[in-house]
Amino acid sequence: MRTEPSSGTLPAREHLPAGHARTPVLDVVIPVHNEEKDLQPCVRRLREHLARTFPYAFRITVADNASTDSTPLVAARLAAEMPEVVSTRLERKGRGRALRTVWSASDAPVLAYMDVDLSTDLNALLPLVAPLISGHSDLAIGSRLARSSRVVRGAKRELVSRSYNLILRGSLQARFSDAQCGFKAIRRDVAQVLLPLVEDSGWFFDTELLVLAERAGLRIHEVPVDWVDDPDSTVHIVSTAADDLKGVWRVGRALATGSLALDRLARPFGDDPRDREIGGVPTGLARQLVGFCVVGVLSTLFYLLLYSGFRTFAGPQTANALALLVSAVANTAANRRLTFGVRGRDRAMRHQAQGLVVFGIGLALTSGSLAALSAATDDPAHSTELVVLVAANLAATVLRFLLLRAWVFPDRSGAQASAVVAAQTPGPPAHTPGPPARTPVPLVPPYGGTRPYGSQRPYESDRHRAAEDADRTWGDATAHARPVRPNTHDSRDAR
Repeated sequence: MRTEPSSGTLPAREHLPAGHARTPVLDVVIPVHNEEKDLQPCVRRLREHLARTFPYAFRITVADNASTDSTPLVAARLAAEMPEVVSTRLERKGRGRALRTVWSASDAPVLAYMDVDLSTDLNALLPLVAPLISGHSDLAIGSRLARSSRVVRGAKRELVSRSYNLILRGSLQARFSDAQCGFKAIRRDVAQVLLPLVEDSGWFFDTELLVLAERAGLRIHEVPVDWVDDPDSTVHIVSTAADDLKGVWRVGRALATGSLALDRLARPFGDDPRDREIGGVPTGLARQLVGFCVVGVLSTLFYLLLYSGFRTFAGPQTANALALLVSAVANTAANRRLTFGVRGRDRAMRHQAQGLVVFGIGLALTSGSLAALSAATDDPAHSTELVVLVAANLAATVLRFLLLRAWVFPDRSGAQASAVVAAQTPGPPAHTPGPPARTPVPLVPPYGGTRPYGSQRPYESDRHRAAEDADRTWGDATAHARPVRPNTHDSRDAR
């Protein structure tokens, strides 16, 4: 997985200001490979829809990745005819590679993409990007599996899609409903920090992007869509599914080992300046509860196994103390990493010492339970001892979680971030009480060329020269964008 350094954590989301009519607010990318038949009607229909319904300036970017038919010629013709359309040529295939290249070079604050077959109803486009423009969400996806979605497709693709999303939920704990719908959008400030972490350059690109964003706590907005399957789709289901499963394994292993610096994607608690000064806000409580329960169940089973083994040569009190001691060390280490996300060796010995204090509380509860059982009967059955111990452990679970969360592994990041933001936020003037005024975020920073949009063609765009540099950053020297030079041999190799 890529872990290159980034510029830092994300700023607070802001509503994109109105105005700047000459600057595109939305850049819709259409990745294509050998789509000479469908490209022209797709672009014309999309351009007409945006011109009629979208209230901001927009751009449509055709990202041709290594087409061998007349697709580059069609894209160049469309770009010459319509000022809102530009085209980019890459020399290697890969939808993820095309999206990364264009998104990295784009100056639009909202970036989107859709498949060339336009299977998704375009009426969902404005609801898709509106939460990103308003600053409410970081990413947005179209979902064919939402309750109110209307989908027309064959049973085979329906089974594959639902099975894949079930795999994501079971293996990567994904909560979004549809990873494969070719209808997504992202804020540019999020893309600039998230894209360096995404390794895949093919069909798994979408899934990896969404999983990392969700694990980092970014907000993903889902839009129910009307979707009609394209019977002429060239996607190879078997090979795509195999590549996706390999990607699931790779991302899951990276998340388990903590090799991804997802903390660089942190956002302030709220976008109002007053919210940024709030300290001690609980974060990730639901995820921590799930992780604590899973670790607790495994620790209980491990403890009972140890107790049964120690009981063969020791008394119940000794066996209980030894089993608790060993399982407590393992439980603290597991909760440290899996439940509360603490990595590295910093404070590891201190955490274990505090965990032993929590172990002492558990020992007192379980030992007291055994003592009460011995007082009640002279020779209790082994199964009775186990039942009493399980009950005592369940009674100590709530107290153990509270101690681990509040004392052993307190969430210090929120308070530190609030202190840093409070220190860097200028206070209000002496004569004006209340929070500091919010500074408007400029719509487009000095990211690309200085010429007004509409006066440049893709052949001379600074934006696409930046794409070459961005693509070389990924270590792929052969996939950089360059001006479109259509093939002289029109093979008419339709899909």
